[in-house]
Amino acid sequence: MDEIINKVKNSSLIQIDLAEFKPKQEIIELDLKEQLWQGLALKEKDFRQYISENNWGEFEGKVVAVHCSADAIIPTWAYMLVVSKLAENNILAFTGKKSFAMQELIKKAIDEYKVQDIENGKFIIKGCADIPDPAYAMSELTKKLIPVASSIMYGEPCSTVPVYKRKKVR
Repeated sequence: MDEIINKVKNSSLIQIDLAEFKPKQEIIELDLKEQLWQGLALKEKDFRQYISENNWGEFEGKVVAVHCSADAIIPTWAYMLVVSKLAENNILAFTGKKSFAMQELIKKAIDEYKVQDIENGKFIIKGCADIPDPAYAMSELTKKLIPVASSIMYGEPCSTVPVYKRKKVR
């Protein structure tokens, strides 16, 4: 009986799964709606009291997405106060919803992806990704790979869609 050989594994194709870039930290939302006076506006004195008395330790080990779900105008300084208090406690925070924080963390992981040692790589970005907004992540990854890629494909090795092919220099 002949041995089954995985030709894809033995090829020069570099497979990338977007799951590699999915944040490991829990992302939670901090909704400033709860701090609004009569559901309409922030009172600076009350908000500063909230900032000084809140247990920021409850966010330790998490990423915080600071936003307001109410239809209210939140002054910029309010977000700055919350983010600075979280930063004082070594807690990573973003201003925006959870999906924005997720995008920022994925972008950071893609930016840190090492491609310096790869020249003329043939990449396959796997199609099934367990992340929100895979189009964003795939687009960011494509931009990262183009300087070193001879080709970029989307999908699985048995069924790929060509995305990018470097033009041959004459």
